[in-house]
Amino acid sequence: MLLEKLIGIEQRYQEINQQLMDPTLDYQRIADLGKERSDLEDLVGKAVEYRQVAQQIDEARHMLSEEDAELRQLAEMEIAELEPRLAELEKEIKGLLVPKDKRDERNVIMEIRAGTGGDEAALFAADLFRMYSRYAETRRWSVELLSESDIGIGGFKEVIFMVKGRGAYSRLKFESGVHRVQRVPVTESSGRIHTSTATVAVLAEVDEVEINIPDKDLEIEVYRSSGAGGQNVQKNSTAVRIIHLPTGMVVSCQDERSQLQNKLRALSILRARLYEIEEEKRQNELDSTRRSQVGSGERSEKIRTYNYPQSRVTDHRINMSTYNLPGFMSGNLDEFIDELATRDETERLSASGADEDED
Repeated sequence: MLLEKLIGIEQRYQEINQQLMDPTLDYQRIADLGKERSDLEDLVGKAVEYRQVAQQIDEARHMLSEEDAELRQLAEMEIAELEPRLAELEKEIKGLLVPKDKRDERNVIMEIRAGTGGDEAALFAADLFRMYSRYAETRRWSVELLSESDIGIGGFKEVIFMVKGRGAYSRLKFESGVHRVQRVPVTESSGRIHTSTATVAVLAEVDEVEINIPDKDLEIEVYRSSGAGGQNVQKNSTAVRIIHLPTGMVVSCQDERSQLQNKLRALSILRARLYEIEEEKRQNELDSTRRSQVGSGERSEKIRTYNYPQSRVTDHRINMSTYNLPGFMSGNLDEFIDELATRDETERLSASGADEDED
């Protein structure tokens, strides 16, 4: 069954290469075929190696019937060496065959909001913003602030920012949910440990053509910015508030110097939120009976606890802890994200296998 799939994929890869040689193709068709070929390259490389290793094992097994004891021993050694590689390749190929989330390669819009805990929750929201900014630096992604609502002492009621870089969504999508912090607030004189929360939402950046929002669905207000920006910002109504009438969703942006820039940013955030809603509906329909091992991604779900007295970070979805909280807050998130990604792939692979069984 696997070999049949691989033969079909290799044939499609060759077809694409032949089609790309056609001088009459237009630019869009060339781009589409190039993208499809790029998506298949890793899989085709693994498929070629898989067939080669399988053939070598088959040839070695035929040698087991040889009368020459030395040849039989060499064959046994070769089989013992090749079979683990064949199993490894099969696992890798099955992973590559699992349908990928089409959003994985996109930039992301992240929204962090202070939850329960007053000023301490806002300070924690700022800590999370710095943590993700440092993580982005380690992966050579860029961070662009879109909107903020600060409390004046270094904390955020809300901060919205974009992370730009290849594969940003594939890594950061696991951060959606409620993050809980346990620590002694700087304002606490008695030294008691408080528990506060912040909510993180991770949205894939969406093109205008993917989410078309009719003008009649929007109510757009302009007002004077209340944030920093100098006299020009104070004198002119550059801040923009957009209300999506069908859902009641409100997006405000005031950090840019022009009304147009703020409007474009607000529309970008709105499109990402609406796309996320539609994607969740689609996923719920496809996956109504199965829930992911890494959590549902619901905003109300507590996903991680940051315990400062014990210098411990615990991810509740995978029951994994690290006792290097300073390192984690400095952006060293890969250990957790790698495990979350592995669990997610295992679950999707299992679901894909179940679907094949049903067929």
